[in-house]
Amino acid sequence: MTQEEIERLIAEAPGNAAAYSFDTIEPLEENPLARGRMAILGSSVAYGAASMGLAVGEYLSRRLGCELVKSAVSGTTLVTLDDSCYIPRLHAEIPNDQPLDLFVCQLSTNDATKGLPLGSVSDATDLKAFDTSTIAGAIEHIVCYARQTWDCPIAFFTGSRYDSEPYAQMYELLLKVRDKWKIGILDLWAPKAFNDISDELRSLYMLDPIHPSRAGYRDWWGPEQERQLLAWLSDSKA
Repeated sequence: MTQEEIERLIAEAPGNAAAYSFDTIEPLEENPLARGRMAILGSSVAYGAASMGLAVGEYLSRRLGCELVKSAVSGTTLVTLDDSCYIPRLHAEIPNDQPLDLFVCQLSTNDATKGLPLGSVSDATDLKAFDTSTIAGAIEHIVCYARQTWDCPIAFFTGSRYDSEPYAQMYELLLKVRDKWKIGILDLWAPKAFNDISDELRSLYMLDPIHPSRAGYRDWWGPEQERQLLAWLSDSKA
């Protein structure tokens, strides 16, 4: 199948119909990110590979009324394999001389698919100490760099539940990172009620087990991520 054929199938998917346009997203007037600036770092799920380029960042920025800085490239990993991966793009594509009110990073499924080494959470807090050839070291580098550079709230988001033991292990690792660094997790992996949807809705919301359609971001992932984000920001200030 050619890339053109793939793109046509995506565009014609029921979950990408005009009825699910992001133009229908109503902004939330009173929220801590209104008129602020957020950055999102990730791979195909953050890019919107199955939703024609509209994804988590676009939903949250439109809903919360904030500017979006987005660095998302399909197929890339947290672990540094080449210059297209998360950390090189974090340093090169998200301006370090401009403030951020929120930094959001995707827990990439590609690291699980490629079977990259998990590693373990360290005791270190020095940016140079983290082994970015492991998932743990890469995540800690990203968190440490974002904190040193922008001193803003930092959150990772997971995918919704699918059949992957390596990703389940990454999720457990992320919980340990949260406990060390006090970051937020927009958790779509663990909540049973969230993931317990009908086959009919799942086929509308997801083009495959990993990638949402526009309907999936707008009507399923987005509202839950927004709810968790605002609750975490409120708790952090309490």
